[in-house]
Amino acid sequence: MSRSGYYAWAVRGPSARAVADVVMTERIREIHCESDGTYGSRRVHAQLRRDGVEVNRKRVERLMRVSEIVGAHVPARRRWRDADGLLGVEGVKAWPDLVDRDFAPCAPNQLWCADMKQIPTAEGVLHLASVLDCFSRRVVGWRMAGVADEPLVAGAVRAAVAQRRPGQGLIHHSDHGSHSSDSTGPRNTG
Repeated sequence: MSRSGYYAWAVRGPSARAVADVVMTERIREIHCESDGTYGSRRVHAQLRRDGVEVNRKRVERLMRVSEIVGAHVPARRRWRDADGLLGVEGVKAWPDLVDRDFAPCAPNQLWCADMKQIPTAEGVLHLASVLDCFSRRVVGWRMAGVADEPLVAGAVRAAVAQRRPGQGLIHHSDHGSHSSDSTGPRNTG
């Protein structure tokens, strides 16, 4: 490095990008504090966008990482196996798997599978509960609502029953997903 280059660097102030990073970091810290320390980089970035600040999410991640600003983490629920070896979640009864991972029935209305999806919209999250006939891979019943609760799931099953009118021996299977606070694990009915 030349002597003149070193002295030019020593007297030069911080770059415009460094100054902008300091200002952005202070705004990120304010948003993080307003959320009681719960917001991570994605939520901070979303709040900045709502406030009209055009900033890249990776820049927000970098500034939070450098400043050691960390959002709250939700602890995972503890899993366990019952006396029959069924995998479950603490406080939730595990049901036996009547399907035994064979999702290829020989005829319609022998095996239905249920699932829920969250669909982000401009007005909030929309929850979709659906029932699928595994033979034809067709959705035989569905319901949408703003809240993922038991009536939403029951409505989807009622719609499937009303459309298909299944007989005895139907197995209705769902996964161990936790879409609501009182998830009860998989359901098998026959």
